[in-house]
Amino acid sequence: MIVEVFKTNVAEVELSELLIRQLEDQFPESHINFDMEDCDKILRVEASIIAPEKIIKILNSNGYSCEVLT
Repeated sequence: MIVEVFKTNVAEVELSELLIRQLEDQFPESHINFDMEDCDKILRVEASIIAPEKIIKILNSNGYSCEVLT
């Protein structure tokens, strides 16, 4: 499994749950969660194949910033 971590500006739990559902629709075999306690509002994606550009595009299309955390 590959793990990719993203920095976002998603601040509300309800919105994070909506985004997780959208991401799971695109990546059904993945495990996705947000760490809302972290100052970077971390999005963590664990899967056998990860397409960071698609994840970023989904969050951007919903009005949120998202970048790979290095």
